[in-house]
Amino acid sequence: MDSLTQPHKFPGKLIVVEGIDGSGKSTQLQLVKRYLEARGLQPFFTEWNSADLVKAVTKKGKKKMSLTPMTFSLLHASDFAHRLTYNILPPLKAGMIVLADRYVYTAFARDVIRGCDRAWVRGVYQFAPRPDRAFYFNVPIDISVNRILSGRAKLKDYEAGMDLNL
Repeated sequence: MDSLTQPHKFPGKLIVVEGIDGSGKSTQLQLVKRYLEARGLQPFFTEWNSADLVKAVTKKGKKKMSLTPMTFSLLHASDFAHRLTYNILPPLKAGMIVLADRYVYTAFARDVIRGCDRAWVRGVYQFAPRPDRAFYFNVPIDISVNRILSGRAKLKDYEAGMDLNL
């Protein structure tokens, strides 16, 4: 049985926010973080694809569109395993609140739509602890795209699904 089906046994709380790019995840998590800090708590913030070791490889692979879906999935799983070990579990064990901007659910959606087997992806991430709360921000695509384009000239190829050849 994988960890995602069972409550974790750590004294801290894991709160996860999912949603498409431009849905407001980062903004809302920063507001929650400030709210908790104003009440004397010390929440820990983590985001998807943030381990320096893996980030450079995935960025280069996305730009060149040179990674197979399975390779990309395994790179992200490596990034997640690293973050879990060094950034998520220590604060959970210390009784802190961990705020995660994306979690394994991002991998489930991204990898399956790109052709990876659902059961295989689930198996790759079976070590992930189940969040205490998970929120999905459901935002219309036009609003999301407008938010993204207000900060840069165009969507990135991978972000726009250009690698899917639809």
